[in-house]
Amino acid sequence: MVEVRADDPGFRNPTKFVGPVYEKEDADRIAADKGWIFKPDGAKWRRVVPSPLPQRIFEIRPIKWLLERGTIVVCAGGGGIPTMYEPGAERKLIGVEAVIDKDLCSELLARELEAELLVMLTDADAVYLDWAKPTQRPIRRTSPDALTGISFAAGSMGPKVEAACRFAMATGKPAAIGALSDLNRIIAGEAGTTVYPSGVTEYGPSKFPAVGTKAA
Repeated sequence: MVEVRADDPGFRNPTKFVGPVYEKEDADRIAADKGWIFKPDGAKWRRVVPSPLPQRIFEIRPIKWLLERGTIVVCAGGGGIPTMYEPGAERKLIGVEAVIDKDLCSELLARELEAELLVMLTDADAVYLDWAKPTQRPIRRTSPDALTGISFAAGSMGPKVEAACRFAMATGKPAAIGALSDLNRIIAGEAGTTVYPSGVTEYGPSKFPAVGTKAA
């Protein structure tokens, strides 16, 4: 379970698509009947729900306990179960109709575990500038400052870049994005995109290579 805040701005602007696609007429009928919010998804319409920021992972203590004993722990899948304390009640937890971004939840998990490196694996081998254009080129080594003002797709690479920047800024440690097949090379700093803390020119004696702070 992952705690979210009742006053999170995400509740005022639902953005996460859930469920099947509908024709406009059907979407309007369901919205009137159930009070759901729909937005266009290509030529069709889909329900959208809020995506509040994760604040706390309730089961972090058993996760740490298992890791300390050499267990591989699978947790926070799909962003976790969104939960909040019911306003006006005395510490009563309730479920929330929302979807927590899985990358931001992974960043929170890595931060609370004091991880040395956050790795987010995806289909793409790196983060690209000018994606799907003739001028596209990969970003190999960068920093949160260098990524400021650059837009990435909200439904794919955007949350991963945001999570990587959050982790680097909060911990002073690197975060990486790349393909599953390149995992070992990503860890070695030889593949994928690595986001280093702003101003850092070297990380560790040998684990990570010396880097600049500009997007390449």
